[in-house]
Amino acid sequence: MNTKELIQILTETPGVSGYEEEVSRVIENQLKDYCDEVRKDSLGNVIAFKKGSKGTGKVMLAAHMDEIGLMVKEIDKNGFIKFTNIGGVDQRTLLCQEVIIHGKEKVYGIIGVKPPHLTTEEERGKALSIESLMIDTGYSKEEVENLVSIGDVVTVKRQLITLQNDWVAGKALDDRVGVAALQICLKELQNYNHHVDVYCVATVQEEVGTRGAITSTFGIEPDIGIAVDVGFGKTPELSQYGTIEIGKGPALTTGPNIHPAIFNSLKETAKNAFIGYQVEIATGHTGTDAWPMQVTKSGVATGVLSIPLRYMHTSVETLSLSDVEKTGKLMAQFIMSLNDKDMEEFLCY
Repeated sequence: MNTKELIQILTETPGVSGYEEEVSRVIENQLKDYCDEVRKDSLGNVIAFKKGSKGTGKVMLAAHMDEIGLMVKEIDKNGFIKFTNIGGVDQRTLLCQEVIIHGKEKVYGIIGVKPPHLTTEEERGKALSIESLMIDTGYSKEEVENLVSIGDVVTVKRQLITLQNDWVAGKALDDRVGVAALQICLKELQNYNHHVDVYCVATVQEEVGTRGAITSTFGIEPDIGIAVDVGFGKTPELSQYGTIEIGKGPALTTGPNIHPAIFNSLKETAKNAFIGYQVEIATGHTGTDAWPMQVTKSGVATGVLSIPLRYMHTSVETLSLSDVEKTGKLMAQFIMSLNDKDMEEFLCY
């Protein structure tokens, strides 16, 4: 299975925050051939363990498996379904989307809008709030209620599409591509003798509070933690500051959430391995799993790798496959670089 095929199966499998069961099964199946053990913890994080030849330390690589989504909150007398959001859904992107309601069975619907012919000029100039949107399935109220219940999860119906060069677009690339990078890293490590133990964790509920990273880090107690997530890809209307460019490799984050030795070592590793990279700054919370990882128990030396992504939190998130592959390879090379380091000295300020 190549990188695109892996990302396709990961992104097209549903897994809204708190309801990741289906995608977690896919991830378990994908990772099992590249590690010594795969297990789930009590919150639902998938933890793939690859033993090091000397066990000189523990490195945790984390990427979240959950995606943003919707939840059914009401069925009106005509069978229209009202909904709310789970995670940071941009309500501007919901109009005219095809959706799947995950009820007793999959129910397909659309989020419609009043035709422009029947709207006033004032209405056409306003963005619609999520409270005013409804899902139309074509069913009556009685038919809907036989299949759909209050609290059922809703996802956007979207398949991964191929753009020019090696670019792809689709939903949930944030952060299923991070999970794909974990697999690429584990696959790369098959060819090497790494001394440290490696824990690749597909975390749950990142989009609603980085909860999976909190519990998994607490259980693993790593010496080093690296969060793999997506970063804001540069587009014409955005400043070059605070954005990263697609196709130029992962971004290495620096700032208070990042241990200087991890940042410097990742940069040195990328240079030595001839892997393209960028640098991004985060002067506070990185908005990734690295935040809880850093302050778990007595503290963990953390780093962040960001895969450039355009149109974040939409159903047409866009990136380059080569950036995903470079991210996975960089993590593998970083783990190998630890063979030559005394962990205690390396992590001292």
